[in-house]
Amino acid sequence: MKRERLYQVLVSPIVSEKSTRLADDGNQVVFEVLPDASKGEIKEAVQLAFDVEVEQVQVANMPGKVKRFGRTPGARSNWKKAYVRLKAGQDIDFTGGQ
Repeated sequence: MKRERLYQVLVSPIVSEKSTRLADDGNQVVFEVLPDASKGEIKEAVQLAFDVEVEQVQVANMPGKVKRFGRTPGARSNWKKAYVRLKAGQDIDFTGGQ
C-alpha cells in the first residue's frame, strides 16, 4: 500500500473513559479511521505512525446520529472506529508524558 494512503487512514485517537480502561486493562488503543479503511490498512498505518507491533484489529461501523438543525431535520455522517490490540510490552502514549 502507498505510504500517503497509510498516513491518511488514521483520523484521530478516541480518548474516553472506555478507551482509557481498554488501554490499561487490555493493551488496546481506539482510533477513528476512514470509513473505507480495511483492517490490514489500519494495522500497517498504526505500525508506521507509532513504531509499535499490532497483534489484532477490530473495527466497528458507527451510525451517524439523527439531529435537528432548527426546523430542518438532518443527520451526522456515519464513521468507523478501530480497536487496535498491541503486542505485549508495546505502548502508545498520546499525552506526551514520560
